[in-house]
Amino acid sequence: MTPQSTRKGVAMMIGATVIFSLQDGISRHLAGEYNVYMVVMIRYWFFALFVVALAARQPGGLRAAAFSRQPWLQALRALLLIFEVLVTVQAFVILGLVETHAIFICYPLLVAALSGPVLGERVGWRRWSAIGIGFAGVLIILQPGVKVFSPAALIPLGAAFMFALYGLLTRYVARKDSAAVSFFWTGTVGALAATAVGIWFWEPMAPPDWAWMGLLCLTAITAHWLLIKAYEAAEASAIQPFAYLQLVFIAVLGITVFDEVLKPEVAVGAVVVVGAGLFTLWRSRIAAQKA
Repeated sequence: MTPQSTRKGVAMMIGATVIFSLQDGISRHLAGEYNVYMVVMIRYWFFALFVVALAARQPGGLRAAAFSRQPWLQALRALLLIFEVLVTVQAFVILGLVETHAIFICYPLLVAALSGPVLGERVGWRRWSAIGIGFAGVLIILQPGVKVFSPAALIPLGAAFMFALYGLLTRYVARKDSAAVSFFWTGTVGALAATAVGIWFWEPMAPPDWAWMGLLCLTAITAHWLLIKAYEAAEASAIQPFAYLQLVFIAVLGITVFDEVLKPEVAVGAVVVVGAGLFTLWRSRIAAQKA
């Protein structure tokens, strides 16, 4: 990769994090007014259309994109992601954007911790130390034993676990299936699962909120497209650290638009979690270079 392509990848990753933050803000607004199952279902309809349109333009078309050597794992991946999205959007309403993301951002640490049992990768003592420090940061945010503990704070932690497992399974299926196949299954199976649940919770939506729904679908498609292009332009290890900027953008959005408060323990804990996550990414890069 050239320095120019790396800069391009970084710029696209930052753009994707900004748009993902806007998407989360719109999701929080709509899920506060309507049933979360319906909101996610409509979002997935547009996502599935985007995935199908993208697959139709690739060599081999839809048949090539739909053919998987491990369909059950692909279906499990898609179901994990749709459940993670449902749980996370619900957490936005209950906890707010800032606190949800401050806890959810620990998912790279969960990926590192689970990469051994799921992928058979070796995790050295340095990364295990960083994982321990990162979860100490989560405890700073949750503050168990210091104040009345809210069980709702475990919601984004559960979402982070599902997203980490989704990411690991994505790496696992990549041994036999292409990225295009995985992307196709993520969108189509996710849309089917979202519809199977969300269709029972349909409710009328005000015209202005349909505009917000359209913007939500547009931001989701744009952010995923930027993410795809970012990984095409540069190595994942070079651009992945910039994904943490989403926490900054989310904090600005939550405070200025939704009148959320950045609690001191949330800010300190988030810094600890992000620092530990960046260290594990760096150690992963070092290990990959040695290999």
